[in-house]
Amino acid sequence: MISLAIGDPDIPTPFHIIERLCQAARDAANHHYPETEGLPQLRQAIANWYQRRFGLALDPNKEILPLIGAKEGIAHIAFCFIDPGDIALVPDPGYPPYSMGTTLAGGQPYFLPLTEENEFLPDLKAIPPHIADWAKLLWLNYPNNPTAAVADLDFFQQVVGFAKQHDLAVCHDCAYSEVAFDGYRPLSFLEAPGAKEIGIEFHSLSKSYNMCGWRIGMAVGNERMINALMRLKSNLDSGIPQAIQYAAIEALLGSQDCIEEHNAIYQRRRDLALKTLAKIGLKARPPKASLYIWARIPEGYSSVDFATKLLDEVGVVVTPGVGYGEHGEGYIRISLTTPDDRLKEGLARLEGWQASRKGG
Repeated sequence: MISLAIGDPDIPTPFHIIERLCQAARDAANHHYPETEGLPQLRQAIANWYQRRFGLALDPNKEILPLIGAKEGIAHIAFCFIDPGDIALVPDPGYPPYSMGTTLAGGQPYFLPLTEENEFLPDLKAIPPHIADWAKLLWLNYPNNPTAAVADLDFFQQVVGFAKQHDLAVCHDCAYSEVAFDGYRPLSFLEAPGAKEIGIEFHSLSKSYNMCGWRIGMAVGNERMINALMRLKSNLDSGIPQAIQYAAIEALLGSQDCIEEHNAIYQRRRDLALKTLAKIGLKARPPKASLYIWARIPEGYSSVDFATKLLDEVGVVVTPGVGYGEHGEGYIRISLTTPDDRLKEGLARLEGWQASRKGG
């Protein structure tokens, strides 16, 4: 089997980050329970990174909270805002923890269709006013998983106005901001004027620095929202191991050359995959960012049927779009995190499968 399904970077964590991790692990001071709010040095490093990357000034003591991976904070934030019966506005297709966190907190997801016709952006005007007024949270994610869509500043400004009008808290998942191609530079939601008044942003070192296994990310933005999440987490976990925090500091403040090097690899893989998809009749927009290609499948198949056919007939694993929500039907997601040799073999199998279908 060749898996083109999971977004788990195959490229190792950069050497200089691992070296700092090993050094910190040998320090007995890092063998004790860490604090929920993380090391002051880490919060300052995050603030410095956000200033350098997005031109945003963040208070490291009030507007930044390290997380045990972004997923942990994404799932837990619902418990800060959602009571039983409350609504969260959730993109569909979307990363499952947005809706699952809401459900676990006793709330109800109200799904916002992301359609190709609308550039995979939610149509805010289509949300019934009584739903918008009832809702407590609005989830966004750009660059997007699974569609690979991106958002511009104008859209984020519209979101800020919409959130203020309906007294909504906005949570933006920005985990893929550093995986981008062809010179494109994704934005932070917090760059929109007024965004910090109503929202926070989740980020991760998993995709930026290939630190998936070390489980470290951050939430930044609105002081009250950050404080609420910190107080919840203080009752649920014991913080991030400090050696990993020092590795994160090295990642954020050290050489950033690895990001460009990794993106060159992913862009090469993207281009190879797009050529094959075009040959076998799957339509896909070249993604500007993220680790994925969102491809429309041929008519006559469901996304599960098509993915099953590829698995059974050529041993290639792709993700059915419906796994990310009802409006993911008709698509599959292909990940660019497969080593080059395996990716090429998988693409060759897909081309051979198409040729055999034509021959039959």
